[in-house]
Amino acid sequence: MSSFLLILLLLIIIVGLILVYYVIIYNNYQEYIIRINEVESFIDNSIRDKFDLLSKSINVIKGNVEIEEEIFPDIIKLRSRKLSSFDLDRQLVDSMNEFSRIKEEYRELKKSDAFNEIDGKLKEIEENLIAYKEYYNENITKYNRLIRNFPTNIIGKLSKYKEKTFFDGKDMMDDIDNDFKL
Repeated sequence: MSSFLLILLLLIIIVGLILVYYVIIYNNYQEYIIRINEVESFIDNSIRDKFDLLSKSINVIKGNVEIEEEIFPDIIKLRSRKLSSFDLDRQLVDSMNEFSRIKEEYRELKKSDAFNEIDGKLKEIEENLIAYKEYYNENITKYNRLIRNFPTNIIGKLSKYKEKTFFDGKDMMDDIDNDFKL
């Protein structure tokens, strides 16, 4: 009977160790999910602020210089569309390039306090976005590594976790090539 108790005790210890390991790995997943969700909200807010500043700059630019061309036509079109942060960020790249071009082409804009304030805020947002995206992508890398590597992938499958894409929206596992646009 003592060998039966010894085997039972050994089984209880093994099951206990497996449960402890499961909880530790599950908590690692949860930690990365929390980090990713938190930085996603920072990125989303920054992109929306960038969009709002670019929209606001249209009136400031038109009020300070004579421009016959339409300014930021993409911004005007985006006002009525619902886009993900990935898509909106990609769309705003062209508008930021146009903002920089207008700033260089129309030097008299530098005399406008409102324009300089918008320009300063846009630079600050861009710097923050770079840091947020880097942090996001680092955590996505660690999260995806948990999903891919054995034995943590077993816990990921049991919890129905899926791999996530990097902030630039590129999915290396699919056959779609058009997500590699700049």
